[in-house]
Amino acid sequence: MIVFEKPHALTDTPLHYCPGCTHGIVHRLVAEAIDELGIEGRTVGIAPVGCSVLAYNYFNCDMIEAAHGRAPAVATGVKRALPDNIVFAYQGDGDLASIGMCETVSTAARGENITVIFINNAIYGMTGGQMAPTSLLGQVTQTSPYGRDPKTQGYPIRVCELLSTLDAPAYLERVTVNNVKNVRSAKRAIKKAFQNQIDGKGFSFIEVLSACPTNWGMTPQKALQWIDEAMIPQYPLGVFRDKEA
Repeated sequence: MIVFEKPHALTDTPLHYCPGCTHGIVHRLVAEAIDELGIEGRTVGIAPVGCSVLAYNYFNCDMIEAAHGRAPAVATGVKRALPDNIVFAYQGDGDLASIGMCETVSTAARGENITVIFINNAIYGMTGGQMAPTSLLGQVTQTSPYGRDPKTQGYPIRVCELLSTLDAPAYLERVTVNNVKNVRSAKRAIKKAFQNQIDGKGFSFIEVLSACPTNWGMTPQKALQWIDEAMIPQYPLGVFRDKEA
């Protein structure tokens, strides 16, 4: 009996991510959901600009590269043109919550029947560690060397809470992948988001609190702890909208 194997929806291409980065875990969870739902042949993924810009190398489904922040708009076009396909956008916090915030909110407000996977690591990863819309108060980044100050740099944006004020979204949940229990919860949420799309329920959005040891200046182990100690108090886990429930 096979106990553990690589999902078919993942390619054999070695991941380019830094040691301790949790993008790889989330990639696997997305691929497992695609496998278990039997939708690989009709799935289209939209890759962003950011650390996961090369996501098209890692999934065995069709992939499209979107301009910075525009993945929800591209996903909307694909879904409307090919309504029987399963379409997901995979985006980081700089891509989704900064330059792409308009597309994110507009797509959610229309209730487009797509799935969005949002990786929140509270920093710009690919471009060197600048402050992101999700960076925590007091967090030291390349562009907030003395820590994020709300007087000059504002407060972190809680995207799930923001989208929960809209009427249209069907499912909004925030999860993390810093331990086995949380990885399992994240898997359930991601699979449910894809199932909602299959069932035609509308816009589903999964926010994943993710580690960035390189730009946080931490060991991988400490980065996972920091999610518990610093990120979850700012970004509490849970379901913010589930029309089915």
